[in-house]
Amino acid sequence: MAVEYAPEGLLGTLTPQANTTVEPEFAVLMPAGTAWINARLTSPKPTIEERLVDYFATMESALDQFANAPIGAVAIACTGASYLAGPEAEDAMIARATAKAGVPVVTSGIAVVAALNALGARKIGLVSPYTPGLNAASGAYWRARGFAVTAQSDAYRDSPDFHPIYSLTAAAAAAALEAMEGQDVDAIVMLGTGMPTLAPILARPFIGRAPVLSCMLATAWRGVAAMQGRKPDRDDLLTWVRGETWGGKNRLPTLR
Repeated sequence: MAVEYAPEGLLGTLTPQANTTVEPEFAVLMPAGTAWINARLTSPKPTIEERLVDYFATMESALDQFANAPIGAVAIACTGASYLAGPEAEDAMIARATAKAGVPVVTSGIAVVAALNALGARKIGLVSPYTPGLNAASGAYWRARGFAVTAQSDAYRDSPDFHPIYSLTAAAAAAALEAMEGQDVDAIVMLGTGMPTLAPILARPFIGRAPVLSCMLATAWRGVAAMQGRKPDRDDLLTWVRGETWGGKNRLPTLR
């Protein structure tokens, strides 16, 4: 006897080709009754920056991978591409992609913007896994979106492993987060969708009075809200920050 699986909401996600973090963290973050399917952004280019440019240029065509799956929204889990494209190009791409998909499309960048606006945050601290070049593009992006970057802590380290960002451990991310202690910020953002962030956030959801967000947390939060037709809400976001919707699952990714 066939059993039909009919989740209350199905989210389509697009991730960079070698990203090993989005799917394990989505498995923790997605609320009961929801599900997601994943497709990949690909590029043959040799450098991170060149690949990110390629990813942005092909995001709309990458939606074809979902075919006629009954998705209720699309979350593009790739923040670096937004930095290099800039807010104007990002907004235009989201509008075109939404029209093509027929459902809301959100990027990780715009999800973080929605989260910071919901919190009323203007002074932000960044925990970054990026190279110096991407750090510069990231700072310019957040300032163009209306935020003042008043503190930054870097988790990036050169690595002999397959990818310097995707090879970061949760312990390295947590150490960089702890370095934000005492900074005058309204919120802290752990950047990128490749650095593992859920264990550090569950351990320290606030640094002083500042809520700790991550691109992954914001992408899941905003993607689910878009899928369910809900507007961004501060109180709802803070339940995610505190881990109330996901922290009791006892299945945080442990490989790193």
